[in-house]
Amino acid sequence: MKRIKALLKKLRSLAKKTKLDICFGDECHFQQHGSRCKMWVSPEDKDPVVKHAPTRKSISLFGAVYATTGKMVSMVTTIFNAETFLSFLKKLLRSKTRGRKLLVVLDNAKYHHAVMLKPWLETNKAKIELLFLPP
Repeated sequence: MKRIKALLKKLRSLAKKTKLDICFGDECHFQQHGSRCKMWVSPEDKDPVVKHAPTRKSISLFGAVYATTGKMVSMVTTIFNAETFLSFLKKLLRSKTRGRKLLVVLDNAKYHHAVMLKPWLETNKAKIELLFLPP
């Protein structure tokens, strides 16, 4: 609880800065499991047993919402890893207000801490910063 209070205190103090945009990011999967099918059944069959191949469709996306405006930025992906997360960060960076730094609050997914992100984050540290929620 102390960590969360400390994080909220830090966010409040950062939000007072006029040159900072804060957004909250996360990932999600939307899945559809097919179970319906259309077919003709003879009237003699009261309760036919239907076997068909199960279908499963899914879509995965990264998303972030700006705390002050509610603006949402998202990116559809096939997999969550460091490369796709970096692509999302680049897209998020293009959406920020000119002249303001972007603070992105995230969970602790492994790819959020990937070594391959460090050079890009160091190069863009004046424009973007990642803040991780406590475990």
